[in-house]
Amino acid sequence: MKLHTYFRSSASYRVRIALQLKGLPYEYLPVHLVRGEHKAPAYASHVGDALVPSLETDDGHWLTQSMAIMEYLDETHAAHPLLPADALGRAHVRALAQMVACEIHPLNNLRVLKYLVHELKVSDEAKTGWYAHWARSGLEAFERQLALLDAERKAGGLPPSVFCWGDVPGMAECCLVPQVFNAQRFAVNLDGLPRLMEVVERCNAMPAFQSAHPSACPDAQ
Repeated sequence: MKLHTYFRSSASYRVRIALQLKGLPYEYLPVHLVRGEHKAPAYASHVGDALVPSLETDDGHWLTQSMAIMEYLDETHAAHPLLPADALGRAHVRALAQMVACEIHPLNNLRVLKYLVHELKVSDEAKTGWYAHWARSGLEAFERQLALLDAERKAGGLPPSVFCWGDVPGMAECCLVPQVFNAQRFAVNLDGLPRLMEVVERCNAMPAFQSAHPSACPDAQ
């Protein structure tokens, strides 16, 4: 497999974690977003939205969108499933992942931040405030959801979760860890999120997450 990725792209980071968790080898093909390499015909002709990540499968298909790619990896490679075996658990984990991928990340995407500055003439200070507001409010919601899920498990007689849901990391952590990395890069206040940060710290101590980290990428700058 070939992964077209950018070291700081949250969506690309998610897929790198998934590949590492599942122990799948892949070729790392950097696409520099700031330099506009994603808009070059050699890449954009294969990807309708000209975004990263995209995954070239072993049989030559191009897949886009990080959530779809992770689902594909889970459906085609059984090792270390990214979703629980039961329907309820899968729904909970998908919901957590989508809280990041659908609610937080789109508002803080690079192209959104660039539009704020270049088209709407927003100051750097206001842009940073925009980022901090949506990142913080989204992560607070994630923290509240973890508390609700912990209470559900307790009421149902299930053991406490070690990670977001259950005792192994999966799709929720693939989304959460990159979002927190970006929040830290923008100096977002992460105080008062103990359950969430405990999960992130536990993940970041694992080799799979360390290998997928932006600083470990060949195009890291």
